[in-house]
Amino acid sequence: MKETVKHCVIVGLGNPGKKYEATRHNIGFMVVKELASKLGWRLKEETQFSAYCAHGQVGDTICRLLLPTTYMNNSGQAVRRYLDYYQLGPENVIVVTDDVALPFGEMRLRTMGSAGGHNGLKSVEVHLGTRHYIRLRMGVGAPDKLGSDDDALADYVLSGFSGNEAKTLPHFVEKGAHVLWQLLHEAVTWVMNEVNGKGPKVKQKPPQEGQENKNESKQEKSV
Repeated sequence: MKETVKHCVIVGLGNPGKKYEATRHNIGFMVVKELASKLGWRLKEETQFSAYCAHGQVGDTICRLLLPTTYMNNSGQAVRRYLDYYQLGPENVIVVTDDVALPFGEMRLRTMGSAGGHNGLKSVEVHLGTRHYIRLRMGVGAPDKLGSDDDALADYVLSGFSGNEAKTLPHFVEKGAHVLWQLLHEAVTWVMNEVNGKGPKVKQKPPQEGQENKNESKQEKSV
């Protein structure tokens, strides 16, 4: 394999099951599923990893998609198991997660940071042993009067989107998937500048569904 080929493991955070699939906490799942659809890949359950997985080559990047089925609080277990199997490290990881600190529709891309109270990120951090991994935060907003009530926060992120939010949710999810697509083609610093409002316009458009499908894949109530 050429030295120019890089590896990327994109992890969507969320809770498994139909009960949670349309909730705010599952927007990480939504974005990764959208990317899989755009690439024409099929996510398949891999019980050895406790996750739905897909993989293929996109340009010079071996891209692996991972949706843990461990429930949010234990997401890091699936990530660690997957990385160990393929002998990859935190430098290969991109995590997509919901963020109540950002207004709905806003995104932030970082190469490191704290978990910010997010139990899924806490689990990933514990099992990776570092805060140094790329994370795409998808803003889902917060209740007007949240305070420090953990139960209120749990109820909020495990609830569905409002009517107005639901109308624009598909576009927001598509924007998130496009950021991931950019990360497969561009330097992370360039994409960070664009996503975080400091860079140029998009250089190129993402592929239509199935356009870059070189290899078909294998593919909690918690906060």
